[in-house]
Amino acid sequence: MPVLVPEWGGSPSWYGCAGAGLRPPVSQVQEIVFRNFYTAFLSVRVQRPGPGGSRRWVTCLRDLCLMPCPHTEEGSQDYFCLRRQQMLCDVDQVTAMRFILRQPSPVWLHFTIEELQIFPPGQKSPQKDFPSWLSQLTPPEQPASLHGELPDPEKVSTEVQQMWVLTEVIRARQAAARIGRFDTRVYGRDRVRFMESLVVGDIAELKPGQGTLTLLTNEKGGITDDLIVTNTSEDHLYVVSNAGCADKDLAIFRGRAEELQAAGSDVHLEVSDNALLALQGPSMARVLQAGLSDDLAKLSFMNSISTTVFGVPGCRVTRCGYTGEDGVEISVPAGQAVELAERLLDVPDVWLAGLAARDSLRLEAGLCLYGNDIDETITPAEAGLMWTLGKRRRAAMDFPGAAVIMAQAKEKPRRKRVGLTSVGPPIRPHMAILGPEGRPVGTVTSGCPSPSLGKNIAMGYVEAVHSRAGTELSVEVRKKQHPALVTKMPFVPTQYYMAK
Repeated sequence: MPVLVPEWGGSPSWYGCAGAGLRPPVSQVQEIVFRNFYTAFLSVRVQRPGPGGSRRWVTCLRDLCLMPCPHTEEGSQDYFCLRRQQMLCDVDQVTAMRFILRQPSPVWLHFTIEELQIFPPGQKSPQKDFPSWLSQLTPPEQPASLHGELPDPEKVSTEVQQMWVLTEVIRARQAAARIGRFDTRVYGRDRVRFMESLVVGDIAELKPGQGTLTLLTNEKGGITDDLIVTNTSEDHLYVVSNAGCADKDLAIFRGRAEELQAAGSDVHLEVSDNALLALQGPSMARVLQAGLSDDLAKLSFMNSISTTVFGVPGCRVTRCGYTGEDGVEISVPAGQAVELAERLLDVPDVWLAGLAARDSLRLEAGLCLYGNDIDETITPAEAGLMWTLGKRRRAAMDFPGAAVIMAQAKEKPRRKRVGLTSVGPPIRPHMAILGPEGRPVGTVTSGCPSPSLGKNIAMGYVEAVHSRAGTELSVEVRKKQHPALVTKMPFVPTQYYMAK
């Protein structure tokens, strides 16, 4: 979890940045206002006089959670006010202040507080003479080689709030690495039967080395998780699950395996302690080919190989990803994950990409995020994911929730997942989608400004009668209605690679 430490005192500049301009004395601070985009944790340390003329740093605020709310300031994010009385110290005795921002993800490289404003005494509006440096700050703890050159915010956008997201996406469009998910191996002659008793996909039809996206469902037809299942050439199934669903997925896997074993079936599980690195973007093939003996030109989308990557043995490379771009996910022994990541980052075209890049790219590609767009209360029919059900599986109806799902497929569900585009303030999750008469007809599940399209995009569920592409609806943003258009997904064409 990186820590970013800008400092403010009698000096005309902050630690970690240059040319910030003159500031009012610390003792004049009445209130500091932050504007933030994604969740982060803020601590404030102050420097004050100690015994014998010494100075010492004291923590006056620890881990204030900055969590944006979509229902405030139009076209921006929530404001967080740090008032004088919250600092738990006599501000008049303070000679310097240090702001420490910790972010939940280990792969962020940029300061995410986009605006900081000082309210001196008697001033009704904040000073705005130095917000631009925030878009250029980088954490001093990170090696300089990981920084690269940050774009001039004046050339990127007049709205600094989206600059860093755009930066991450630009990098991800080249080649980007991130870490996530976990994998399980399923062995035994009854491994296909085991897997098909839990998911909707046709696992039996997979060729050696071929994988498929499939859904783990419950008896009510809800989606417990979305998985990638690969029929490896090494006589086992390779299953990649969402890391956030690890506990419940493993409990389901183990419970079902025990049931089949008790009935005499041959199946057993091996939970991997591997890490998963995702390398995504148009430059991926050129970058990765330099570290492989296998020919990537022969590896199509949703196919995988077991190989050595940049000298690290025991890796599984699967041509897939969560960005809509050409990419791979590399399962690597945990003890060598950092080594492999560093070797990839030694390539000039490769950058670490944060969750903002991932979320923007996957939404542009129309891909669901588990917990937002799909969950245990949403069925494949409602989510527009019936294509994950194989023809044989539909006929057999031998997967959890089959009766509910197939009935919805025949009679059409009452609600459907749709894409939305709009201009104006960004669309955020949980906002109400309104019909032509102003009546609520659905809810937004994902939304963000699209760096690629220059407009807002979103995903949500609406009553089926309003789900046709081209339907004009509206979204309620901070108690105001803004036009939104039902739009086919993906919003940006995908770039998945198919071998010739």
